[in-house]
Amino acid sequence: MSGVKAVLFDRDGTLVHDVPYNGDPDRVRPVDGAREALGLLRESGIRTGVVTNQSGIARGLLTDADVRRVNHRVDELLGPFDVWAVCPHGPDDGCHCRKPEPGLILWAAGRICTAPADCVVVGDIGADVEAAHRAGAHGILVPAPETRPEETARAEHVAPDVLTAVRAVLTGQPQGRVLADERPLRIAYDTAHDTGGRPR
Repeated sequence: MSGVKAVLFDRDGTLVHDVPYNGDPDRVRPVDGAREALGLLRESGIRTGVVTNQSGIARGLLTDADVRRVNHRVDELLGPFDVWAVCPHGPDDGCHCRKPEPGLILWAAGRICTAPADCVVVGDIGADVEAAHRAGAHGILVPAPETRPEETARAEHVAPDVLTAVRAVLTGQPQGRVLADERPLRIAYDTAHDTGGRPR
């Protein structure tokens, strides 16, 4: 039996393909393995949530309604999730919710009455796993093209894809540096790490 009670996922680049500042529900596409991974968690009685930075709101590129529509589409395709936590602030706003700050994780865990220590956060960039660490949760990095090599090097737990990460969670709290189903870790690095696909 897994000691994990909830798994909180980053949205863009982790559950769905990253479309920079996406306000169009029709552009939502789940990543490979996401549906199966979430199904395994729900079958095991582990709660699921989404914790996402959406700085496009603060930047004037998205509205709250845009983000809600996209989130609703994610819920239609992959849900229902037990909790959604969205940070609408920009990097210089000084909030406590924008990852790598722990606020989103702490709020989401509180909403589902789960201690952060019993939560795992799965994300594709260093801010996701850093937020987990600061909140007292466990973090698993699933590298995507936008993931910087140094973020992967710093991560305590790394999985090649979201399904592998979830299968590891089902055996208990994350153990070991690379969580892989006897497969080589496949990491694709974008040569332009500061493209429009990264800020969230």
